[in-house]
Amino acid sequence: MFMSSTKQEIALRLEAVEGKIKAAAERSGRKREDILLLAVTKTMDIPVMKAAQELGLTHFGENKPQEINRKYPEFEGISWHQIGHLQTNKIKYILDKVCLIHSVDSLHLGEEISKRAQKPADILVEVNISGDEAKHGIKPEEADTLVSELSKLENIRVKGLMTVAPFVQNPEENRRFFKKMYELSVDIQSKNYDNVTMEHLSMGMTNDYEVAIEEGATIVRIGTGLFGARDYSK
Repeated sequence: MFMSSTKQEIALRLEAVEGKIKAAAERSGRKREDILLLAVTKTMDIPVMKAAQELGLTHFGENKPQEINRKYPEFEGISWHQIGHLQTNKIKYILDKVCLIHSVDSLHLGEEISKRAQKPADILVEVNISGDEAKHGIKPEEADTLVSELSKLENIRVKGLMTVAPFVQNPEENRRFFKKMYELSVDIQSKNYDNVTMEHLSMGMTNDYEVAIEEGATIVRIGTGLFGARDYSK
């Protein structure tokens, strides 16, 4: 079957990414299927996303709720993830569409999600592990307390942690942050809070996902590595 150049390019990048995920998983004593490849589709148009789906990608991540809302009707068989900062007034757009919200960083946001949800919503707590003031997320030392408070909400299930590490030229520079995230996850898991399982550790992007996997990531968020450089003018 003839493939458009866009689909061919995605296929080649996907093959390379898959190989690196598999190798990194094996280095960490795990299997390829232990890692979820989340395709970050922000700024991508529908035909490109359709091509990605045809190549076997079934988990899409978007930053903006309105983009999930716009793209959702165009697809079947896709699991959607809200990975960007979420404002309380945008919750209503995505609750019935996403399988996981990666970016809960306050009790207030958790309360609003719980209040609006018709069934338990799966979330990750976003941690600002590097202390970068430009990034969202709570301080690492506040994560345990927030998870404990969220665990008491009726329609919230905490499924793990997420972080956005700094953009660095050398991914080894982020290894310490990923290691801290894993240690934090293990520590919280040991508390055995109700409605809390640390089954997901969402960390690592195109420039550092191999190191993230080596340090325990279960979800890697790959955009540029699959789709090429983004056009942010769209």
